Amino acid sequence: MEVTETLSNVRINKQAQPFSFARIGGRVLLWIFLLVTAVLIVFPIVVTFLGSFMSNIEITKGGKIFPSSWQFVNYKEAWVQANFARFTWNSLFLSGATTIGTLIVASMAAYVVDRIKFPGKAIFVAIQAFTMFISIGAVVIRPQFELMVKLHLHTNLWGVVLILVSGHAYIFFILLSFLQGISRELDEAARIDGCSNGGIFWRIILPLMRPGLGVGALFTFCGAWNEYLRPLVFTMTNPKLQTLTVGLSYLRYGASAAVQTHYMLAGAFLSILPLLVVYMIANKSFMQMTAGSLKG
Repeated sequence: MEVTETLSNVRINKQAQPFSFARIGGRVLLWIFLLVTAVLIVFPIVVTFLGSFMSNIEITKGGKIFPSSWQFVNYKEAWVQANFARFTWNSLFLSGATTIGTLIVASMAAYVVDRIKFPGKAIFVAIQAFTMFISIGAVVIRPQFELMVKLHLHTNLWGVVLILVSGHAYIFFILLSFLQGISRELDEAARIDGCSNGGIFWRIILPLMRPGLGVGALFTFCGAWNEYLRPLVFTMTNPKLQTLTVGLSYLRYGASAAVQTHYMLAGAFLSILPLLVVYMIANKSFMQMTAGSLKG
């Protein structure tokens, strides 16, 4: 019996070897893919960082990655010429208000769709899905601007915030998928204790949705921070309200109409820093959502 069991174990191990090699090969390919992706993502940031310390002539000549002499004055000039202090505050206001508004609207919509029965639910979800495939680029700027004129919001950033909050379909589906993983038994227990739908949402569901809200906040903040065309159109009559992405265009040419590439790279890297900080803060939410998906 022992000999038979030994032979059977040997056969099983021989059959399992190809599968183990396949797993190792799959992991190697996965790591290669992740490494290449990381290089493609990090390389432009590194080039921007190193180029921001070069002189304009050195950048124009090219052929170098590291600067021959570190020009720290580029950041000072970029900060002063582009009025970074004012434009950074405007970008933080636009991105922060858009993020808060989007998370409130999308989370409440996801809760109602997932937990409450109402007529037309399928139509509502279908409309949300259709809006994800409809571009809201430059074609719809004119009707959006005319609508904000009627609401008297065409000369400030609140009109841009309202437009960006309305395009929350992507965040809605992220939160909806996360909400579907929360047990409905918590709702039933809360209703037994006399809690209403609003109380269940604010006291129970919303705290449990923190990982999903963190991921949604990251995408929303980055999208609003990189917004260029709408802040440009809505602040033409009031340049003091322009955002950082619009203000960076002031660094393109100097007093003698010469291209200031070194100042533009310094300003671009300064504008990237808030996004990196937000990503570092929201990284924990990505890990929690990944862990939850693996458990499920």
